Amino acid sequence: MTDSLHIVCPHCHTTNRVRQGDLAQAPDCGSCHQALFTGRPAALGEAAFERHLTRSQIPLLIDFWAPWCGPCLQMAPAYEQAAAQLEPRFRVAKVNTEEASALGARFNIRSIPTLALFVGGREVARQPGAMGAADIVRWAQSHLPADLR
Repeated sequence: MTDSLHIVCPHCHTTNRVRQGDLAQAPDCGSCHQALFTGRPAALGEAAFERHLTRSQIPLLIDFWAPWCGPCLQMAPAYEQAAAQLEPRFRVAKVNTEEASALGARFNIRSIPTLALFVGGREVARQPGAMGAADIVRWAQSHLPADLR
């Protein structure tokens, strides 16, 4: 990895260059001046998802979910807790498959909730079903390529 990384803002979706050593120092977006990491999952639509997938240089953990899905709603608090533990090493986000149905189709999401981990724009792991916070953190970290651990 290089000394600086491209990080997409979860608020305005502008790409920022951040030194790796500054990730833990709560960096702000150069455009909207909001925190680049909030410790909470970012809600992404189709266009924002694409920017985070292709422009950010940190792993992207996505929860594909729907508002009518009981297990999705049950897992939501655990996913929030996991986000607080995984950021800033990961961008933690949610994609509502009802609002972004093209993404659900593109990634062949057959059951929800489904977690998918993307590194370098490619899906590297997928896990269907609800999980607790500790299991989400452990699963995400275990699927990182060796050079990112």
